[in-house]
Amino acid sequence: MDPAELRASIPALGNCTYFNTGASGPSPRRVVGAATDFLERHAFEAPATDPYAVAFDALADARETVAGHVGAPPADVAFTNSTADGINRVAAAVDWRPGDVVVRTDLEHPAGTLPWDRLADTHGVEVRVVETEAGRLDPEALKTAVDDARLVVLSSLTWSHGTRLPVGEVVDVAHDAGAQVLVDAVQSVGQHPVDVTDWGADFVAAAGHKWLLGVWGAGFLYVDPEAHDRLEQTRIGYRSVAEMGADDYTYHEGARRFEVGTTSPAPYVALAEAVDTVEAVGLDTIQERVERLTDRLKDGLGDRLVSPEGYESGLVTFDADDPEATVERLHDEGVVVRSLPYPDAVRASVHAFNDERDVDRLLATLGED
Repeated sequence: MDPAELRASIPALGNCTYFNTGASGPSPRRVVGAATDFLERHAFEAPATDPYAVAFDALADARETVAGHVGAPPADVAFTNSTADGINRVAAAVDWRPGDVVVRTDLEHPAGTLPWDRLADTHGVEVRVVETEAGRLDPEALKTAVDDARLVVLSSLTWSHGTRLPVGEVVDVAHDAGAQVLVDAVQSVGQHPVDVTDWGADFVAAAGHKWLLGVWGAGFLYVDPEAHDRLEQTRIGYRSVAEMGADDYTYHEGARRFEVGTTSPAPYVALAEAVDTVEAVGLDTIQERVERLTDRLKDGLGDRLVSPEGYESGLVTFDADDPEATVERLHDEGVVVRSLPYPDAVRASVHAFNDERDVDRLLATLGED
């Protein structure tokens, strides 16, 4: 599949010029079709056999596809509802004590800040925030912050600037200090190759409704097998356990211990189809096209550009006198972007389904704002 075929397969693109995939990607028809086909089969045919078996088989197939996309064994991947859900499942599985330290950057999405703020209120956890400059993390500042920390939280690709953070380097520093690492990778999957085992992080949370172009409701959480011994599970249900007797239970050895009860497989069936679609286009093709298009956009933005001049991702942040008003004005013209709270700016997300005409329309509509 080439980018033009991908574009033609996305019905929403007939209604607007879309530059907001970093928030929610428009799904190809085949992705939505996979979900609806499963729903019909599960509702109309499965009751005559075993709806649970049909559901569990679908989840197993989807898990294998998703795990393969991020370089993980299927046993190390749990399905969640979203990135924030995955982060919260990790937060709930640590036996926090007053004075425990969580380190995060000042570039994190609220999904990566709110759980720790809540733990500060309820458990006396100390939250240390490492300040950054223009989307860049200072390794020396990190080394100072992680001393005696229990957990380090960071994004692999910042939602604010579109910069890639040095995940592997952060993991090495954190592990040397005795801390575990939780990575928010939602802006990475679907944009560029991700191998969670290369990163070496203890936990990686992501979801499929952004750059993978899946539907809402399908997230996933990678859990390194060696991280299990440092967790204290508080959530449990029949999908969490490998064996369940009248008086005893045994958690799954793998990441499935983070799953709890009945959930619809449909979003995960769609996620697997989305992964197959992105892989059919090819991540190398996606990166090459996005680099070319973002270069064109950045050249047109000139000194309004906030993101780095060089290619790092499809997220391009730029200044506007009134970001929210600019977003509304562009929306009225059929161009979809979003405003950011930090920095106070506008962000365009460029994916492989975009083309040069889209970029030129954005720049022309933006004008001298």
